[in-house]
Amino acid sequence: MKLTYPACFYPDEEREGAYAVVVPDLPGCVSGGNTLAEAMVMGMDAASGWVLDELEDGKPAPPASPLESITPEPGGFVSMLVLDMDTYAEKYGEKAVRKNLTIPAWLNTFAEKNHINFSQVLQDSLTTIYQQKQHA
Repeated sequence: MKLTYPACFYPDEEREGAYAVVVPDLPGCVSGGNTLAEAMVMGMDAASGWVLDELEDGKPAPPASPLESITPEPGGFVSMLVLDMDTYAEKYGEKAVRKNLTIPAWLNTFAEKNHINFSQVLQDSLTTIYQQKQHA
């Protein structure tokens, strides 16, 4: 699912070349970057995260205002952000993904006799490996 939202960009008065980004249709969705290009990327990331939270809570994505209806504060300008929600959710979403796995029969027998939850063991193990790699 691709979504578009108008965003207001404002030059940062304290950091030359930096911009703040506000997405009016997503309350509290504010970001920024050291350059205009970085601000656009950060704005898309912030807006995608905002919308993903709504979707994962079972709520619909808010409708986008028409570009021409958004008036930035003095010194700012409006541009559209394009959100690729499928790609973002695949990378950052909490939604469970089904995976098949192959293990030796003896290990399967052991796990079933001991009421071991395969999904939980795999998730715990992958989380541990992920955390180790993040701190390496």
